[in-house]
Amino acid sequence: MAPQVNLSSLLTLHNLRMDPVLAALEDAMMYGDEGEEERSECCAALIAAAENLGLRGNLLPRYLLHSITHTPNIVSETMERTGLPPGNSLRHIFHQDIALLYPIFTLPTSAFLRTEALDDYEPTKNVYDKTEDFILPLLDAAKTTEDYAEALLTFYARYGCGDIASYSVFRWDSAAHHICGVDHFERPRMKDIIGYQHQKELLIRNTRAFVLGKPSNHVLLVGARGTGKSSAVKALVSEYEDSIRLVQVTKYQLRDLPAIMNELRRYAGRKFIIFLDDLSFEDSDTEFKAVKSAIEGSVSSCPSNVRIYATSNRRHLIRETWREREQDEVYRDDSINETISLSDRFGLIIQYHTPDQEEYLAIIDHMLTQKGIHLTPEELRIAGLRWEMTHSGRSGRTAQQFVAYYLGNNE
Repeated sequence: MAPQVNLSSLLTLHNLRMDPVLAALEDAMMYGDEGEEERSECCAALIAAAENLGLRGNLLPRYLLHSITHTPNIVSETMERTGLPPGNSLRHIFHQDIALLYPIFTLPTSAFLRTEALDDYEPTKNVYDKTEDFILPLLDAAKTTEDYAEALLTFYARYGCGDIASYSVFRWDSAAHHICGVDHFERPRMKDIIGYQHQKELLIRNTRAFVLGKPSNHVLLVGARGTGKSSAVKALVSEYEDSIRLVQVTKYQLRDLPAIMNELRRYAGRKFIIFLDDLSFEDSDTEFKAVKSAIEGSVSSCPSNVRIYATSNRRHLIRETWREREQDEVYRDDSINETISLSDRFGLIIQYHTPDQEEYLAIIDHMLTQKGIHLTPEELRIAGLRWEMTHSGRSGRTAQQFVAYYLGNNE
């Protein structure tokens, strides 16, 4: 006779009953020997989930683990909101729920569904989940149901739950008023950004202080186009993958910054960097004041777990003209102060210069070397400078474009 697990008794994890696979499992257990159709439905749903999620091995416990670590519940949500471990009562009830589910965690899938093929399943495509490297050894070492529960609480404290655990990079969904994980994200590494060592050190030092809970600043990276300002911010994801989450916000979403701040405030146990890329304004843009208030000046303060990192080609973020400098306004200083008031709210301003010729060629050489191509200094100089003269000057972006052209046109 198949083991029975009464999912209706779950309290902190009661939302698992709404999961289609586990709901089908509950039906199969309820009908017992006569539930062949329900067992088949559960197996079909479990196989589909395994192929979509890349689950392997003993499928039922692997799917249950995925559901508990990726579906928010009252325990994970409370830990996120407060940044604290669960209280004694909530912890005790969570332990009871895990004890109830323990047979599913430890028995072969065939004990419930009578299909041995799911006891050691191999999906068509394995999907790597970094969180598995953390949680699976803890569960393998667990001796009791209490150990199992504490392993899951340790996971929540380290990674969170749901999309917060699954993604490192997010975008703001204006329609849903919610952050959404980004599946495909370019992951540059700081060591692959050639030059700008001082700038990178300033950025890393400020981010490290933020991660450690020390005083830190909002950051403005400003200077010549194509010099790697955006890449440096994106590279922080690889540098601090377990510690920070990057949230990209477009210029046209800046008026949503108060809502974004409130959303991120809910995750007190996480650190977020709001990334404003290529930021610039005309003097009539209403978003200008929205950013000012979000950083400093609003009644609602910027959450302590949020910092804003922005990149721009303009020193003061707003277009300036000689006509404005020569204007006949009575209180001319007031106009100037308004112009620089936003950039002044960034406590750390990092300047990026156009690379000189040697720096530009060094960037090309590094990128080609990564692809196994080695040019002589003379070949590098001739090809690199010829490309520069027919394009938009020296920059990391121009170097990258040259490398793409070279690789595409040379065996």
